[in-house]
Amino acid sequence: MLQGTLIIVLFIIIAGLMITKKIPTLLALPLLAVGILTISGVPMVAKDADGKAIGYLQTVIEAGSIRMAAAYIAVIFGAWLGQMMNKSGVTENMIKKAAELGGDRPLIVTFLLSAVVALLFTTLSGLGSVIMVGTIVLPIMVSIGIPALTAAAIYLMSFATGLTFNLANWQNYSSIFGLPLENIRDFSQYLFVFTAAAAILLILVEFKKNGIKFAFSAPVKETVEKESIKGFTGVMAMLTPIIPIIMVAAFKLPIVPSFFAGILWIAIFTYKGWSKAMNMLTKACYDGISDAAPAVILMVGIGILFLTVTHPTVKGVLGPFMTSVTPTTSLTYVAFFILLAPFALYRGPLNLFGLGSGIAALIISLNLLPVFAVMGAFLSVERMQAVGDPTNTQNVWTANFAGVEVNTITKKLVPYLWVVTALGVVTASFLFF
Repeated sequence: MLQGTLIIVLFIIIAGLMITKKIPTLLALPLLAVGILTISGVPMVAKDADGKAIGYLQTVIEAGSIRMAAAYIAVIFGAWLGQMMNKSGVTENMIKKAAELGGDRPLIVTFLLSAVVALLFTTLSGLGSVIMVGTIVLPIMVSIGIPALTAAAIYLMSFATGLTFNLANWQNYSSIFGLPLENIRDFSQYLFVFTAAAAILLILVEFKKNGIKFAFSAPVKETVEKESIKGFTGVMAMLTPIIPIIMVAAFKLPIVPSFFAGILWIAIFTYKGWSKAMNMLTKACYDGISDAAPAVILMVGIGILFLTVTHPTVKGVLGPFMTSVTPTTSLTYVAFFILLAPFALYRGPLNLFGLGSGIAALIISLNLLPVFAVMGAFLSVERMQAVGDPTNTQNVWTANFAGVEVNTITKKLVPYLWVVTALGVVTASFLFF
């Protein structure tokens, strides 16, 4: 009982240090893992009777650091494809085309830009891509009369909509829950619908509240398209974001080959000579790895924490506590995850990119809930974190660029995100209980 209490206290301390930004998440997760293992009495270095290493340095730290390898390789290839889109001008062209199609109708422009942002982030990842897209989208929104705070909220909600179909994220969730990619995809479809509906509602509410006109006399300024993406090849290049999704959904290809297909696709349709193509491929790869680095390091920590909480000794210590607090009926399941959804913020205990990955793994390993129910609940709660967490790099950058306070964006988005989370949890309860 004492060990379990100490571990809970350690959870609270580590969470507090992350909230106050005293330590970064990428350091907090391994630190938490080592603390839990030490409190539980797992030896650092030890061997069994056969001479096999059973200490946590080998069985948890070493093994955990590569447990999420499939997920972070997918992140790297996704970031590579994203950089190809950015460097070739495809990303910029798609955004400007949406603005031009909207003409002198701000509402239509906003809907089109939001749709393009969502489509782009099914493939793009990393802060670099958030900045690349945001520096184009946000000024366009502000120029047609949308207040900066509203523009920032709409941009982030559109970003969250696209993330539901981000293949690199799917691979990450597949690794955390130990489920096939198809199961992640099937439930993500519901979350996509709920998030897209919330984004549409946000736009309509903000337009009405701020008195933004549905049309104005001065059309959006036309922009000059880059030569490399004009005509038929340009149209084909702008299909790049959906190519990996088609490969996975329709042809059942694995994630990495699907990203390769997207990379080859955009390389072919933006081809301007062998030397230029090779230079762009190489530079995009290097920059993509740089973009992916923070996520990769975070996934190393998630893998270590996963093996920590599923270690037999740790399970024996935490089992009684988790059994007492984990809901076991459909009604308590719905109430528990909806009411506690804000605990996904600030890298809290329901945050899959923080402490939540370990909590989910522990619930699954103890058989306290069906694995599909755990997946459904945590993916639903992830909607709260995706763009509601003011510690997200995308939230911080967007707030700074728009000139608004990051917590103000959170206050505007959380009501919508909470409804999305609730709909997701209720759906999961019907599907998996």
